[in-house]
Amino acid sequence: MDFIDVVGLLTAAVAAGWVDAVVGGGGVLLIPVLLLSFPHLPPATALGTNKIAAITGTATAAAMYARRTTLDRKILVPAAACAVPAGALGALSAATVPTSYFRPVIMVLLISVALFVALKPSFGTQTLSREVTRRRRVVAVLLGGCVVGFYDGLFGPGVGTFLIISFTTLLATQFLESAAMSKVINASSNLGALLVFALQGNVLWALGLGMAVGNVTGALIGSRMALKKGSGFVRTVLVLVVVGMVTKMAFDQFA
Repeated sequence: MDFIDVVGLLTAAVAAGWVDAVVGGGGVLLIPVLLLSFPHLPPATALGTNKIAAITGTATAAAMYARRTTLDRKILVPAAACAVPAGALGALSAATVPTSYFRPVIMVLLISVALFVALKPSFGTQTLSREVTRRRRVVAVLLGGCVVGFYDGLFGPGVGTFLIISFTTLLATQFLESAAMSKVINASSNLGALLVFALQGNVLWALGLGMAVGNVTGALIGSRMALKKGSGFVRTVLVLVVVGMVTKMAFDQFA
């Protein structure tokens, strides 16, 4: 790598850490830059190496949020326990399922999310008095830990967004609380996926650890900004990131 590639990769790692800490989706920034810097890198190795940066960044953000936000451990502990094997299973399936199958469906889901959030300004920015039933809590655990965890290991873009929307809808939390919870689940699914990629030999450890430094830096900045500015800030970033992810996936699908 020449100096420009190093600077570009580290800058992308910081930006990805910031985005991941606020709403998720940093991989959409970092993985393309990683592949541009190493054009002959197999996709599985790019995904595996990115997981080192992702897990350090999301774990850092989770720790920051835990110090300033109330986390529902009755949801997070079982969901995180499910997310580790689910992420591992997704990573095992990554080599056998073409990502082109997923992009159209994920783009439709993300566009729907962006429209819903944009057209409903109060969603996720006000605490609701709705009763959170046991059924809703069980669904939140299964959806966040198993379904989204598997998707994170398999493909990944939009994981933080899907977790935030799921928790906000099911548990009547604000975006800030949902973002905090999503970091714990995301770190767990990243761990499961990383274990599989590492066993397969699809991780460049030195490169991944270098990217992790940038990702942690971005995560510290992003989580502090989100905690300071609140749910309205998270909502705005969420819409912008979703638009960016849909644009990127549309380019990959149809270009």
